[in-house]
Amino acid sequence: MILISLLFGAQAMAQAQNPLAETEEGKVMITVFLKHNQEIGFDQIMEKLNESDFWKEFPPESATVVSWYTMMGIGQVVTLKIPGEKLRELNLSIEKNAWGAFFTEFYPTYDLWPVIQNIKKEQQE
Repeated sequence: MILISLLFGAQAMAQAQNPLAETEEGKVMITVFLKHNQEIGFDQIMEKLNESDFWKEFPPESATVVSWYTMMGIGQVVTLKIPGEKLRELNLSIEKNAWGAFFTEFYPTYDLWPVIQNIKKEQQE
């Protein structure tokens, strides 16, 4: 009985700390580095992206964009949430539409900010 109480208490605490936990179940966060191909210019990059339908295909419909930034001198950094079973779809959207314009890297990602906030709050108490 104590074990069950502890498990349900831990689950409630996790959901209280992360209110999206239930609705985001099964999704993974991925950061995609779209590094500019510096052997070609901006106009050529845009031409390649337009010819490949990059803007229609990326991100795939199954993905939610968390952020999309430009890193000067590097390229674009896109963080997405996507159902785990749709990772292949994400990969194919890059392989078919971004190669030639970008060199790509993928990184599993998670949001550490809520944890940091809790640590900071505990340190102040």
